[in-house]
Amino acid sequence: MKHLTIIVPEGENNLSSIVGAYKIFTRANEYWKGTGKKELFKIELAGISKEVDFYGGLFTVKPHTHISAIAKTDLIIIPSLNHNYEKAVKGNQLLIDWIAQQYKGGAEIASICTGAFMLASSGLLDGKNCSTHWAAADSFRTLFPEVHLQADKLITDENGIYTNGGAYSFLNLIIYLVEKYYDRQTAIYCAKVFQIDIDRQAQSAFTIFTGQKRHGDEMIKEAQAYIENNLQEKISVEDLSSRFAIGRRNFDRRFIKATGNTPVEYSQRVRIESAKKAFENTRKTINEVMYEVGYADIKAFREVFRKITGMSPLEYRNKYNKEALV
Repeated sequence: MKHLTIIVPEGENNLSSIVGAYKIFTRANEYWKGTGKKELFKIELAGISKEVDFYGGLFTVKPHTHISAIAKTDLIIIPSLNHNYEKAVKGNQLLIDWIAQQYKGGAEIASICTGAFMLASSGLLDGKNCSTHWAAADSFRTLFPEVHLQADKLITDENGIYTNGGAYSFLNLIIYLVEKYYDRQTAIYCAKVFQIDIDRQAQSAFTIFTGQKRHGDEMIKEAQAYIENNLQEKISVEDLSSRFAIGRRNFDRRFIKATGNTPVEYSQRVRIESAKKAFENTRKTINEVMYEVGYADIKAFREVFRKITGMSPLEYRNKYNKEALV
């Protein structure tokens, strides 16, 4: 029998991802037994305290065991952390060291949402792809520049390390892992029982782009503000770089280092975010919104919109604007 460890970190963290992972894997085990097979996993919650309080003591989790009692495990699930990531990481160094040791011993690891901060602190994500909640992406990039953050992806799967986007999308990661460890039929069964969309791969439709401003490059902040305040203007990178009296290549390099996007990508994201808000809150036509955010070519607008959100403008408006369907 394989061993599954669901980590219970210290501090005020997220309870739902612990409970959800435990419930779905327990149901997968039951289904597996019902088909005449033996249980695949022994499932244990493990931590470094006998009990951990959640939401100001409203709930308490009592882990089955201390991590020191687990010599070897096959799969580790790291749940979502609270929003004080650096404090959460600092308070869980024993767990982080244990996770790194288990990975070296052959364990696979899955991080849920901001649990990626714990995983990245172990060094195991350096040079690898990773996802986390879109709202935490800026903080993550600042703290872990060696990790290839894929903020649009819902799930990454690389060298026995799995990460996921965030919030309740962790359910999609758990279904993904059930299919990987059990089989497709068990994953479909669990998806139906818990009513989870199977095979969802992106969190881009849920992203709210606020612009990466957590950097210290004042010139780039001015350039960002200029882009954001002049949506309808057709601004070339040459115009921008000359406005700030800097060479094009040097401007590109600084912009990418500060924001994680090229100036063109940043401009596209700002414009599409403005278009999304218009689709959500107004009854404007697609053409009206397109012109408002600086596009003149409907084909180009559709392509960029789909690339960033995973949907066409019409699909997005129909999904998020009730009035549009009336």
